[in-house]
Amino acid sequence: MITAGIVGGTGYTGVELLRLLAAHPGVSIRVITSRGQAGQRVDAIFPNLRGVLDLAFSEPDPDALGECDVVFFATPNGTAMEMAPALIARGARVIDLGADFRIRDLAVWSQWYGMDHACPDLAAEAVYGLPERHRDAIRTARLVANPGCYPTAVQLGLLPLLEAGAVDTRHVVADAKSGASGAGRQPRQHTLLCEAAENFHAYGAAGHRHLPEIRQGLEDAAGGPVGLTFVPHLLPMIRGIHATLYAPLLDPAIDLQALYESRYADEPFVDVLPPGSHPETRTVRGGNMVRIALHRPVDSNMALVLAVEDNLVKGAAGQAIQNMNLMLGLDETLGLAHTAVLP
Repeated sequence: MITAGIVGGTGYTGVELLRLLAAHPGVSIRVITSRGQAGQRVDAIFPNLRGVLDLAFSEPDPDALGECDVVFFATPNGTAMEMAPALIARGARVIDLGADFRIRDLAVWSQWYGMDHACPDLAAEAVYGLPERHRDAIRTARLVANPGCYPTAVQLGLLPLLEAGAVDTRHVVADAKSGASGAGRQPRQHTLLCEAAENFHAYGAAGHRHLPEIRQGLEDAAGGPVGLTFVPHLLPMIRGIHATLYAPLLDPAIDLQALYESRYADEPFVDVLPPGSHPETRTVRGGNMVRIALHRPVDSNMALVLAVEDNLVKGAAGQAIQNMNLMLGLDETLGLAHTAVLP
């Protein structure tokens, strides 16, 4: 039985990790930490876990965490890079659900996250945890940088086009919308019910922290620069991401449906829908699936890709468990093959 620890388990990503790991047949959760809630039972804060998980939050203890086979960080940016080196030295595998190890260029990372990186050597070793691109490297990794929620949907939506050299990479647009849980559990005015309900707006249009992460992944796939415009939006719902992606085709005769079906034929968590489909966020709620549909607007050479995911599952905790399965030699789908919740 694999033993797991979670650092920072009181946010939405943390409780999603707890929910999924508690049902994983190959994992025993040994440690769950929170400085603010130390001593409190987990089910007192998250009553959905009553009768499922018999644990209390504890102060972060490197010795206790270091005895785990795998440690997940569901913490604010800047935390994992301080603690990860000591845990890895003790033999634990580390999966960071924050942004500490996602961007290879640490000068760019510092520009967007406003701090110096604490362990550049380890950052250079980290594997970016998008299994559909880096599955083999993830299997042998000591440290995995779990992708962000928007980057997961946008990259999976565009990868086949970029890998095939099928589009003009100077003009790629990602128009993405997320539910309010993507902003985290800490109270913020813009996610209050009276502010978010019956409302819809863009944010970060001049630059969002996920932009360099998305661009890095797309440029790796394209083998060169990608001119990306990325605009996120807040939807008046709890969870889910819908990304509408635009890219000009170089060859108007290309069969988009065949390209995507071929690229994702063996991917357990990417579903290419039939022609003419329009994916809905409710069809992935609570599940680890990304659903993708392809369109060609009338009298246009534009490829139009629609991608939906649950931002807390495939966009965070589910993908982290998918990475854990790969790192520890388990079936990649173990603990994740459940059906989305609908309605």
